[in-house]
Amino acid sequence: MGEAKRRKTIGLPPKKKNTQIKFDESPRLFEWLPFTINQKDSLIKLSIKASWFGIGGLVILWVVVRFIGPAAGWWTLADSL
Repeated sequence: MGEAKRRKTIGLPPKKKNTQIKFDESPRLFEWLPFTINQKDSLIKLSIKASWFGIGGLVILWVVVRFIGPAAGWWTLADSL
């Protein structure tokens, strides 16, 4: 027996769907700007994390160019000529 039939036979109303959408209830930065305080905080956290990934990538690139590339014979450094 399906859920709808079972509810109907015991006299219960049809099951209501949970269609509530989460809205950000935090105040806006400015009334005319559609960004909220929570979104601003999330953007700051994202930019900090992205900058650390960028710094890590730059360090890896520097190690490859300065040490791994010349050691593998891929190129020679200009200051060693």
